[in-house]
Amino acid sequence: MKIVRFASNRAIKYGMLRGDEITAMEGSPFTYLRRPGGSPPLTDRIYSLKDVRLLAPCLPSKIVAVGLNYRKHAQERNVPIPDHPLIFLKPSTSVIGTEGKIVYPRASKRVDYEGELAVVIGRKAKAIDRAGAKEYILGYTCLNDVSARQEMADDAGQVSRSKSYDTFAPMGPWIDTDVSPDNLKIETYLNGEVVQSARTNDLIFPVDLLVSFISSVMTLLPGDVISTGTPSGTGTPEGPGAMKPGDVVEVRIEGIGTLRNYIVEEK
Repeated sequence: MKIVRFASNRAIKYGMLRGDEITAMEGSPFTYLRRPGGSPPLTDRIYSLKDVRLLAPCLPSKIVAVGLNYRKHAQERNVPIPDHPLIFLKPSTSVIGTEGKIVYPRASKRVDYEGELAVVIGRKAKAIDRAGAKEYILGYTCLNDVSARQEMADDAGQVSRSKSYDTFAPMGPWIDTDVSPDNLKIETYLNGEVVQSARTNDLIFPVDLLVSFISSVMTLLPGDVISTGTPSGTGTPEGPGAMKPGDVVEVRIEGIGTLRNYIVEEK
């Protein structure tokens, strides 16, 4: 199932995407997923995909992002493999949807892409065993962990400022509930050229371990997002990763879809 959140005229709805048609849901899918096996009821209202605007597929109370979670990315940065997930938070105010505009802050000297697989939590999770972690997952989507690299250097490695500007967490285009996260091809394109390419089997800490680990630290709420880390091809001080106003950036994940965004100057 592909779950979309969309705007039609002035109404915002959730729906199920089949081909180029969206069947509207009754309310939010998270309302019906508090217990395993719950399913949101569908209405008889059908919308054409071309006639609506896709929004970020959920409204997380928080995005828990994971740093340095691909082996080749650790090698690229010449740092040791971590012995536990390295996590940080991005605020809900950084979220935008596919086809939205990433605003390049006036104060920033360098803004980087970081294409990532994102996990959408379906029901409240606290101190979850790894074996049962996937029961708490609604599905998966694409996320771009946009990062202001100079701010990260200026803040002695603290990432809150560099990761938290408005528009710095594009997500979408939808939530896929059926895809397996264990060996997906993930690519980032900048102006049509491949700049990141990997498979999720290169993750140091897989999805089920991340859900278990993070839920042991904080309660995960329905709609919260775990962004699982970025592959090689970005994040080095003088290396690849930089974007500029006028660029088009895409995160494409096998079995899910394409998240496309446009870089614009801050007014």
